[in-house]
Amino acid sequence: MSDLQERAQALDIEDGLAPLRKLFTLDDTVYLDGNSLGALPRHVPARLQEVLTREWGELRIRSWDESGWWTAPERIGDRIAPVVGAAAGQIVVGDSTSVNVFKAVVAATRLAPEGRDEILVDASTFPTDGYIAESAARMTGHRIVPVAPADVPGALGPRSAAVLLNHVDYRSGRLHDLPGLTAAVHAAGAVAVWDLCHSAGALPVGLDAHGVDLAVGCTYKYLNGGPGSPAYLYVAARHQAAFDSPLPGWTSHADPFAMTPGYAPADGAVRGRVGTPDILSMLALEASLDVWDGVGIDAVRAKSLALTDFFLECVAAYAPEGRVTSVTPAAHAERGSQVALRCEDAEPVMAALIARGVVGDLRRPDVLRFGFTPLYVGFADAERAARVLADVLTGSAAPAA
Repeated sequence: MSDLQERAQALDIEDGLAPLRKLFTLDDTVYLDGNSLGALPRHVPARLQEVLTREWGELRIRSWDESGWWTAPERIGDRIAPVVGAAAGQIVVGDSTSVNVFKAVVAATRLAPEGRDEILVDASTFPTDGYIAESAARMTGHRIVPVAPADVPGALGPRSAAVLLNHVDYRSGRLHDLPGLTAAVHAAGAVAVWDLCHSAGALPVGLDAHGVDLAVGCTYKYLNGGPGSPAYLYVAARHQAAFDSPLPGWTSHADPFAMTPGYAPADGAVRGRVGTPDILSMLALEASLDVWDGVGIDAVRAKSLALTDFFLECVAAYAPEGRVTSVTPAAHAERGSQVALRCEDAEPVMAALIARGVVGDLRRPDVLRFGFTPLYVGFADAERAARVLADVLTGSAAPAA
């Protein structure tokens, strides 16, 4: 056994979050793709079976009231709130991330001072965010200004209405300065919108503490809500009375069952709702969030940094020199919870890794991406992944385990 293997075992013994691993359905695979789809919590199938057989099968329409279906978007939002540093009453769950980006960007332009016609967008953003922002700009008469997050302070001006940024870059894993950039946006009189898809559940966000205006995020990555689980929208309490959604639906009406032709928005974050909630996936998400009971996000962040540090150390020790290069920042203040390695033949390398029980993913043309979910990934997983990667890169036929 190598020194690194011995260290990995010792670190796993000392890990205070290690007992959480048994809450998930996992096999012998090293699963490092929780930044795309989180693992299944073991108790979720039983909860879904109850929803199907009793709440839908027996109670049927009564479950909207008796089983709490109607209030699920706000109730589940309040459970997500502590994970992203928000007080209750500011998050509503529903729709996809893309739909919520559209709501947030358009609403941000309506919250901004009159006469401003620019929407600044992270130039390296996840493509959908860019597509949605461009559509919102066409609809509202604004123009898109692509800008690197680090350059946002210098690009802001009297024409800036809203700024759409990613907290963590999905390719590189770079963590952007949410507190500093939000402050710069506010100093310019604009509205800050943050996409939390690659940070929520992996590191502290501090929406309230840092004065974020609007935020969106998905729930199927680090929150383990399941494939296609509904996204969420954060509307800071100070903006809720003026929040003007471009998608006013019947469930965000002040009196939804009055069925009146005129729209009157409900109070609070409820205005972010649109149509009938997707109950099955929403209640699967609610059950998944049980694994967060008693878990502090600071402890999650500490383990995330320790895991990614250790993985990078193992890669440096095992991998052939020059075959892979990290594009994830070394500085903790600039790193999310993933490691991205540039590799010339990334696609066949990742295929070989998966075949040998190490599951990550890639971003074409040349980035291997490994996501570290602290709730169920351990240090032995990190060491094994680096060792198998080295075997694949050298073409070794030695056993991976």
